[in-house]
Amino acid sequence: MLFKNKKNILTLVIILLIYVSCATNKKTEHVSNDSINFDHFNHLYKEIFLNEEKVGIVHIYSEYPDYEFEIEPKEGFTCVDDVARAIVMLSKYLKENEKDKEAFDKLKNLTKFVLQMQHVNGYFNNFIWNDLSINTTYKTSVAELNWWSFRALWGLESAYPLIKADKDLENRIREATDKLLINIKRDLPITNLETEFVETIEVPAWLPQKYASDQSALLILGLLKNYERTRDNDIKLLIDALAKGIMLMQKGDADNYPYGAFLSWQNLWHAWGNSQAYALLKAGQALDNQTYIDSALKEIDNFYPYLLNNGFAEAFWIKRKGENYIEIKRNAYPQITYGLRPMVWATVEAYKYSNNKKYLNLAIDLESWLSGNNDAKSVLYNPATGICFDGIINKDEINRNSGAESTIESLLILLEMKKLRK
Repeated sequence: MLFKNKKNILTLVIILLIYVSCATNKKTEHVSNDSINFDHFNHLYKEIFLNEEKVGIVHIYSEYPDYEFEIEPKEGFTCVDDVARAIVMLSKYLKENEKDKEAFDKLKNLTKFVLQMQHVNGYFNNFIWNDLSINTTYKTSVAELNWWSFRALWGLESAYPLIKADKDLENRIREATDKLLINIKRDLPITNLETEFVETIEVPAWLPQKYASDQSALLILGLLKNYERTRDNDIKLLIDALAKGIMLMQKGDADNYPYGAFLSWQNLWHAWGNSQAYALLKAGQALDNQTYIDSALKEIDNFYPYLLNNGFAEAFWIKRKGENYIEIKRNAYPQITYGLRPMVWATVEAYKYSNNKKYLNLAIDLESWLSGNNDAKSVLYNPATGICFDGIINKDEINRNSGAESTIESLLILLEMKKLRK
């Protein structure tokens, strides 16, 4: 007889309840301390030969229910944006797990892919096609001063300290970043820091794409790692100029909307990639500038709790009215992990800086979005599989696909949070 006593039957009931709870995706407790699962990331990771060199890639799109790979017809099947994101994630992981040879080999292979994507002009193309040719023409893949070139810098500089034993790869990273930085210094002149007005709002006009404080934050993260390595004073000056521009994009205060939020571009705030507070905290500590730190804490102290109490958003637009600001448009959805991770990282960094437990509690509250504290009351990250759903479409619908961005961004959150819970 399979079940000899009531204890065995009770055990089975408990197991079934746990299974049903996971399957219905309605749990609301926090992701547990040791629940970092790389299985789905490993599923997305593949090795290919590009120009006769073995490199690593991550598939961008992985679709529910079987999580097979898809290709975006105008872009491709893998990209620098997500590969560099994976490099940053693995670099963080390897600092705590330096003997993990499999992760280290993945880091090196992914780094080689990014290096292969550098265009002769010094910037980086973003996508490759299924035939392994580089997409050089579509707007999100052109080699230019844009997201993917900045993320390439951050990824390469993150990998650099970990691969010093490989002198060839070390030299390739140094040569690639030097070539890229020549372009960035040329194309972001910081001698004339002018401002303009958009919807009556004063904004800086010297950032990437003139007004992109979100891209500026990403660039600062790469520049800080380069400055730590090179102590190039020109890099420091560029960081300072970018930080000043970001601070001009901060609107409102503790009592006035939008409560210290950093606008992303012109009069627009969007959640994804909004890493300004984190970048300013890192820059303020590295360059001993309290003004940057105070500005970052202003957003964390006021805007993040506002979002938690009033509901997250995908984006909103504002304009000035008298001495204050008003919202003129809002998109509630989609809500994605890439919109959550920058806030978690900033809050964790604030806790590391201040040792104030209010930031630890705020980080835990933000992280709980992954495990059910969200508009859809649904679990987005499954620790049993490592799958993180691609986002919330509306309060009644989840995007159950699980591509590179959501997978890696969830791992970036969990790796940071696990450090705090040790």
